[in-house]
Amino acid sequence: MDENDSSLIIYGLELQARALTPQYGEGNDVRFFIATNSLKPTNTNQLHLLQYDEEQGNIQSKIFEHSLGEVWNLRSCPHQANLLASVYQKGAQVITQAAVLTLPDDLSSVRTEQLKSEYIPWKQVEVLDTTAYGGRVKTIEFHPSQEQTLACVVGSKVALMQRAESSTRIIADLVGSGSNSKHIPPFTTGKWSHHHQGNQFLTLHDCTLSSYDVRDTQHCAWSISDAHGQLVRDLDCNPNKQCHVMTGGDDGYLKIWDYRMPKIPVFERSDHSHWIWSVRFNTFHDQLLLSSSSDCKVLLTCAGSVSSELHSQDEVNTEGGGEERQRPLLSDGLLQTFDQHEDSVYCAEWSNVDPWVFASLSYDGRVIISKVPKQYKYQIIF
Repeated sequence: MDENDSSLIIYGLELQARALTPQYGEGNDVRFFIATNSLKPTNTNQLHLLQYDEEQGNIQSKIFEHSLGEVWNLRSCPHQANLLASVYQKGAQVITQAAVLTLPDDLSSVRTEQLKSEYIPWKQVEVLDTTAYGGRVKTIEFHPSQEQTLACVVGSKVALMQRAESSTRIIADLVGSGSNSKHIPPFTTGKWSHHHQGNQFLTLHDCTLSSYDVRDTQHCAWSISDAHGQLVRDLDCNPNKQCHVMTGGDDGYLKIWDYRMPKIPVFERSDHSHWIWSVRFNTFHDQLLLSSSSDCKVLLTCAGSVSSELHSQDEVNTEGGGEERQRPLLSDGLLQTFDQHEDSVYCAEWSNVDPWVFASLSYDGRVIISKVPKQYKYQIIF
């Protein structure tokens, strides 16, 4: 592990990797899960739990074996810190499957020198049965408020799953059960909305962004066709503004949509020079946007003009009768380019604990823990 400066810490994996997620169920420490993506049968794929210590300026890791195969996607449970889901491919097969992984209850008591191997054993590994839907699982998404509910995006369907003590089972089709299901192309990914009482699930396919209500699976709640000129690869919902969704695609554009006005985005940037693989709102300060791309860069962008913080500032100014000076928002546009990666950056994720810290992962196995530059942090705070 290397430390280049006060705001960048690098953690290197021996194998290629493309899956990263914060440990959402953890409320105190800055932690991220990462998993490797090696096809070679001589390599053992791994899952690393990283903990960033700001005071010490280092990263501590705990390593698990992912013997199921090469990991393409990771999602952690917001309700249980020791629970996460992986999407993986076994050997040279084109089939992707999913599993729910449970860590030991007390990792702090695990001592490396006491282990029989270099890997910490799992408490439980459950392979999910999705054979009835085909072999193209894209992601497993934990419901934001219902602890036992999952959504599985597989092929051109979205299956609703319920976890139980014995096993996880499919209880309904959210998408793909209607008469038009044969005409729906395979989904790229999907995500639960934090709004609408958790009843809407968003999907991407080709250039289209759609939302489905779990209470009426036969109809699409809303849709934005031709959201991008090329394939849309990722989306994120603004946790603080109900109608705003961000997308990133192969055209290199980052866009924010108000789904009530689907014809044009309310915000867009084209600062990346290649495909955008991930887009994320900062959950604490949603004017801050994070994106990563095949151009080997992570970009920090400001969209203050369409953020919830603009509305909050207006309320403060109105309640104060205009006597108090309104704190200015950051100007819209590119704030910072992080170009320390040397390969495609498939993931960039904000910490769920510290609003100023984020992690990025490139295909060569390089993980970089970065911070929002102090000049922008102070402008937002003070």
